Amino acid sequence: MAEGVGSTLVHVLVVALCLTAFGFAIAAERRRSTGTIHPDPNTNTTYCVYDSDVATGYGVGSFLFLLSSQSLLMGVTKCMCFGRPLAPGGNRAWSIIYFASSWLTFLIAEACLIAGATKNAYHTKYRDMVYAQNWTCESLRKGVFIAGAVFVVFTMILNVYYYMYFTKATSQAAHKANRASSTVGMAGYT
Repeated sequence: MAEGVGSTLVHVLVVALCLTAFGFAIAAERRRSTGTIHPDPNTNTTYCVYDSDVATGYGVGSFLFLLSSQSLLMGVTKCMCFGRPLAPGGNRAWSIIYFASSWLTFLIAEACLIAGATKNAYHTKYRDMVYAQNWTCESLRKGVFIAGAVFVVFTMILNVYYYMYFTKATSQAAHKANRASSTVGMAGYT
């Protein structure tokens, strides 16, 4: 492995998990449930009949894949709080910037995905007023899962850069520590 590059396996897993989350988010957007109003002649009320509810499952799947990706990366890097210190300099500054940015985009993506899945699962069953002609069935707005998918991609890009700069900063700190300890020695006094 080259110096400061990091594990290729970690890069591949983070990208694969994020792309899977992206795919699930796109599938959820395409399969949002929609409802149509049907009359019930026995009770003189109307009700909504919804098509497939598979978008909720896709949204939750996307949420879990993105969560797995973030958890993997934070576990490997020990969330920048534990483990080897980062060497002062540009690599440490960039790794901190990418760390904070990736968490921000991660939280936005997760909020969009779980809100979309929750809202998609909510269905209105009955309504009693037959004379309310402008009433429509409750459904998820277009673009909620797309927004989640866009932030999944942003999170993936920021996580790759975060891991790259994090490994550079930790390898620099290790080399500086080895160099400093090799030149300082204790000589016995006689």
